[in-house]
Amino acid sequence: MPIIKYPRAREPLYYEWDRKAQKSGLRHTVYAVNGDQYTGEWLNNLKHGKGTLIWKKTGAIYSGDWKFGKPDGYGTYSIPDPVTKEYGKVYTGWWENGRKTGQGASFYPNGERYEGEWSGGLRGGWGRMFYRDGSSYEGQWEADQPNGQGLLRLPNGNRYEGGWKDGKKHGPGRYFYVDKGQLLEGTWAEDTAKCGVLVDFDRDKALAPTQYPIPKIELDDPAGVLAEAQALLDDSDN
Repeated sequence: MPIIKYPRAREPLYYEWDRKAQKSGLRHTVYAVNGDQYTGEWLNNLKHGKGTLIWKKTGAIYSGDWKFGKPDGYGTYSIPDPVTKEYGKVYTGWWENGRKTGQGASFYPNGERYEGEWSGGLRGGWGRMFYRDGSSYEGQWEADQPNGQGLLRLPNGNRYEGGWKDGKKHGPGRYFYVDKGQLLEGTWAEDTAKCGVLVDFDRDKALAPTQYPIPKIELDDPAGVLAEAQALLDDSDN
């Protein structure tokens, strides 16, 4: 019976050549097979130290610290504008094992930005977010959403301070209607106020005060209240 010999599968030669190169120390620009180019320091064939990588497919640039082939330390990631081709920062700050971790600032295409802490590539810890409509949130984050205690400021001056869960108002909190001169203090669930007490504050100075003030109840003088009520009853009888 004839013996059939199949050719042994071999990886491309450039992988072997790359291993044999044993790049270490500072190197000039090194081009990858896919066209990516890296200029900087190496250690045992891995990007390690200070360096800049340019991705050929997207034109994106990372410049900063590297550790064993991944962004690690302080660095900036930028991408070119599809029309003007000018580079704009997407993120600048700290990295760990290729992910945004620690303090950093992220800039979004619509003009929004985030400044604060990151965890595993997501917003996590304490941070401040500036939104396109002029509002801002400052407080605790988890899994890329407001979670914990935080303060939301709206463009008209109104603000909410209190608990958050998965990006929504949740738990005890206070909502200041600065434009109406009122304060709602209560409990929220999934962005909706479930119960609370509404009181007036600085109503006369409000930009758009409520038409009718909230009546005050004098609890410290029940006798006076009863006397006033009795006088009204007497007048109705006459």
